[in-house]
Amino acid sequence: MLRKRIIFTLIYENGFFMQSRNFRLQKVGNIDWLEKNYKFQHIAFSLDELIVLNASRENKDISKFANILSQLVNDVFIPIAAGGGIRSTDDAKILFNNGADKIVLNTILSKDAALVQELITTYGSQSIIAAIDYKKIDGKNKVFIEDGKEELAIELEEYIEYVVGLNVGEIYLNCIDKDGTGFGYDFDTIAKISESLNIPLILAGGAGNEKHLIEGLSMNNVNAVATANLFNFIGDGLPKARKRILDERLNIAQWN
Repeated sequence: MLRKRIIFTLIYENGFFMQSRNFRLQKVGNIDWLEKNYKFQHIAFSLDELIVLNASRENKDISKFANILSQLVNDVFIPIAAGGGIRSTDDAKILFNNGADKIVLNTILSKDAALVQELITTYGSQSIIAAIDYKKIDGKNKVFIEDGKEELAIELEEYIEYVVGLNVGEIYLNCIDKDGTGFGYDFDTIAKISESLNIPLILAGGAGNEKHLIEGLSMNNVNAVATANLFNFIGDGLPKARKRILDERLNIAQWN
């Protein structure tokens, strides 16, 4: 049985790391601030993976983003996934060359399936995370791309089936309504869709404390929980959360 994972997500925009609430971004600090407050090489034992997303709205400068990524990976010995603005094989190559172990795809899942297939052929399914952003509109879960600006006609459940058919390695499922609220994941939707999935599912959007992480990891067919909350898990928040999860005897790795 695959071990479950705790993932921290960093949201980057034009040189700064951001706090997101319902996809509205608030500047927090640059990479020096991040190093001072988080020291990922020290808290890496509280995490299983790091995801870094380029949410720059106007110009997703892949080279600039890759430079930040290369600084983050110094002395951080956990897998790192990166994405946001990947529109070509060269974009993906730049991220892999600067420390990414996986890449995160979103918009091109629906707009350029041929490129997705090319990336899977080149790097393998295990290296591809499909990020799906959704929100509830008139009682239906609708999918959004282009940093949450463009709504797709397809509903969430059908879109997930389509994405699974692309042969991606795992799905990063992010609820825009819950994003940054700290009120917990969209457990009702997750319960409906997770039972039919046969690839790893990462929950995102809404985690504000260790109880939310535990509830997510306790669900069937949920393989990982992610939080992007820079404030709720600052200091010793992540080590304490991992200890509590281990105390609950959930199937996560115990690092010495």
